Amino acid sequence: MFFFIFHCSFMTAFAQTDKRTYDQFFMEAMVQRQKGNNDAAFDLLRHCQELNPDAPEVYFFLGQYYSLLKNPEKALECVKRAAALAPESEIYMETLAQTYVRQQDYASAIPVLEGIYARNKDREDMLEMLFQLYQQVDDYEQAIGVLNRMEANDGKSERLSLAKREIYTRMGDKKAAVAEMEALAKQYPHDFNYLAMYGESLMMNGQAKKALNLYHQVLKEEPDNNRVLMSLRTYYQSQGNKAVADSLAERVLLNKNATPEEKVHLLRQEIASSEVSGDSTRVLTLFRKMLAQPQAEVDMAFFCASYMSAKKMPKDSIRPVLEQVLKMAPDQASARLQLVGYAWEDEDLDRVITLCQDARQYNPDEMAFYYYQGIAYYKRDKLDDALSSFQNGIGVIADDSDPVIVSDFYAVMGDILHQKGLAEEAFAAYDSCLVWKDDNIGCLNNYAYYLSERGERLDTAEAMSFKTVKAEPKNATYLDTYAWILFMQKRYSEAKIYIDQALQHMGEDAPGNEVIIEHAGDIYALNKDLDRALSLWRDAQQKKPEDQLLQKKIKLKKYIKE
Repeated sequence: MFFFIFHCSFMTAFAQTDKRTYDQFFMEAMVQRQKGNNDAAFDLLRHCQELNPDAPEVYFFLGQYYSLLKNPEKALECVKRAAALAPESEIYMETLAQTYVRQQDYASAIPVLEGIYARNKDREDMLEMLFQLYQQVDDYEQAIGVLNRMEANDGKSERLSLAKREIYTRMGDKKAAVAEMEALAKQYPHDFNYLAMYGESLMMNGQAKKALNLYHQVLKEEPDNNRVLMSLRTYYQSQGNKAVADSLAERVLLNKNATPEEKVHLLRQEIASSEVSGDSTRVLTLFRKMLAQPQAEVDMAFFCASYMSAKKMPKDSIRPVLEQVLKMAPDQASARLQLVGYAWEDEDLDRVITLCQDARQYNPDEMAFYYYQGIAYYKRDKLDDALSSFQNGIGVIADDSDPVIVSDFYAVMGDILHQKGLAEEAFAAYDSCLVWKDDNIGCLNNYAYYLSERGERLDTAEAMSFKTVKAEPKNATYLDTYAWILFMQKRYSEAKIYIDQALQHMGEDAPGNEVIIEHAGDIYALNKDLDRALSLWRDAQQKKPEDQLLQKKIKLKKYIKE
């Protein structure tokens, strides 16, 4: 909402009746504007312009509409007119300046902003804008002048002195750049960081000897002044004195006063250097020394583990670092997940379960831990524990959760529930799985097969199973499922085509082969090829000799439904 001011001096030329008419139309324009009826508001404002060509508020709002209409020239014309009619209005003048800036007419914006600040010295934001604009037009003298005005208001500060140094450097005035930092150091003689910054300016401007004297003066008072140590490192690097530069780098990294950000910045430089030389031993040595300190930082430990992973170092060397991360920060989910991954690769299911159980205390909303714990229990045939893990994990599923993981959650839950004889609950879990990922192939296969076993919704089962065969046309399990569903639909000749493919692609001695072979026998029997059926049933019997139903099929030489 915009506030506007009626300027009575412009209304004196109106007759009282004309003024009332203008007021009515203008207020109606504002009402329509508030309602979002911009076309009506625009037409009303143009009528107001005809009624009173000297009303600044009309031009102000018309300027906004012309801007929306992508007519910048007309918009600028209106805003300039409003500002000319009411130069005392900060709103109009500031809008005019902003319009100039949007059109990149910085030279025209500057005097407008200077006028606003001249009338209202509380508007320090105008000085900030002026500082930027004077740089845009390369008027560095005026930019320095603005900084001086800020300094007069707020006092000398690091921010302003650094800004001045940068401007003086652009101007090629090295002497002024150094003098500015010298003045800052003198203003705050007990802050050695400012003295260090003065030394940096001397170093940057070719006065290395004087800078070194200052650095040693600071280090005498503050041996761990990180700024000086970093500057000295840069200096000795430039001189090719690698031994001293490396020693200073190590001093910074082991310095308790250095911030994590400073350490990471320096480590990245060391890593970049090691990539050129192809030798990572120095970086690893630095990490080892940092992590050996009594107050080692968790960020450094995790950075070390990440670096070691990037260098493809052995898991056994990375694992202790990740465990150190967890000792310092048990809620570090990324480190724990990496350890879970290592345990999973090693098939150490007990370790997976323990790590995930601990994670549920520190990271109760991290779904991955419930997932891996549930899978580990499932592989251990601990169905109740697995089901509990998955059900707890469902409680932390959110709209932005990874659909792949959520889908697998429900898919494995469905498998467990089916094994426990809870078919309806299993089918509900499968339905949820497919809501999150409708092409979860494993779920589609199992869902379809279990439906076919019950003789339920065979058309739905056939459609689901066909998706799996299309996705993996050489997967014997999926081909068997599809063939069996066709068999259940009494489409025997089609079933024979797909069961032959399943027999062709099944792996030697793969789990479940006996089921595929028995199904093949059933399908051949109902395709009236009893000799082939008997041969297949006998092959299946070798793999499960105790199966009584299979024995009966062979004895009676016919297909028997379970």
